[in-house]
Amino acid sequence: MKVIQRTKSSDIAAVYIAQTGDGHMVEFVESSQPPFPRSKKWVLIISSLIGCPVQCRFCEAGGSYKRVLSKEELYFQIRYVLDNYCISRYINSEKFKIQFARIGEPSLNDNVLLLLEELPSLIDAPGLLPCISTVAPRSADRFFESLLAIKNELYKNSFQLQFSVHSTDEDHRNYLLPVSKWSLEEISDYGRRFYSKQNRKITLNFAPSGDTPLCPDKIRKCFSPEIFLLKFTPINPTLTAKNNRMDSLISPRIKKYDWIDRLRCMGYEVILSIGEMEENRIGSNCGQYISNFRSRTRSLKDAYTYELEDIKTV
Repeated sequence: MKVIQRTKSSDIAAVYIAQTGDGHMVEFVESSQPPFPRSKKWVLIISSLIGCPVQCRFCEAGGSYKRVLSKEELYFQIRYVLDNYCISRYINSEKFKIQFARIGEPSLNDNVLLLLEELPSLIDAPGLLPCISTVAPRSADRFFESLLAIKNELYKNSFQLQFSVHSTDEDHRNYLLPVSKWSLEEISDYGRRFYSKQNRKITLNFAPSGDTPLCPDKIRKCFSPEIFLLKFTPINPTLTAKNNRMDSLISPRIKKYDWIDRLRCMGYEVILSIGEMEENRIGSNCGQYISNFRSRTRSLKDAYTYELEDIKTV
């Protein structure tokens, strides 16, 4: 596996494209959160699959699913970035987050579990914070049982679990996330088992469009604010979202949402996560980079374009 291209340097994020031994492309991201230096917070976002079978209505990563990434291919994405920044194996960052959230639903790859088991022995990072972001496919029940055991053994105080929920209406969830998956009640049941007071709350992520059903009362009925926090993010400006006519309800131009105030009054910790607009230009959002890298062979009229650097030595 070798890195063949990356975005030009930025203080916010860099996206890397690697090529596997059998010729597939994989992308991964490293990012910081200005004004915080990497010694305070450093995030790596890695891919778990080549393509993705889920095909969410707003994500560029869906389609053209080929295979899972091996444990070695997963670790390569981490090690490559670390080798560029760290002379030693010690990662001096208060929060070093490795997020399985780039391309591919991580719970469909058991090699993610194998890497999580070995990760504490592979890198020396006191601030290590693994993060799984998932739509909770029903076919991955055994994955989640194993994940619970691994968290309890190795990451009692340092694991982040995030469910991509997006709507409180099951029919609309089925449209947005066209895969057999856990209901809201099943997510809640698992979350209660997964949560511990020593660890952080479980995140429910919503990226709503203007027509997305969001019912605060339904959220309160299913999810305890003692266990779950809510994160609302914009829909990334992908071509897939545009083709499905999905306009983001969350906007940097809007500072106040009455339904968010209502949820806070219900006792929830609510994060409104908009991020930096430059991330759209860089392409560090969900699955944008490879799709636009490939689109250079066709019209780029409606696509984002990025400044690229060839990697001549790896």
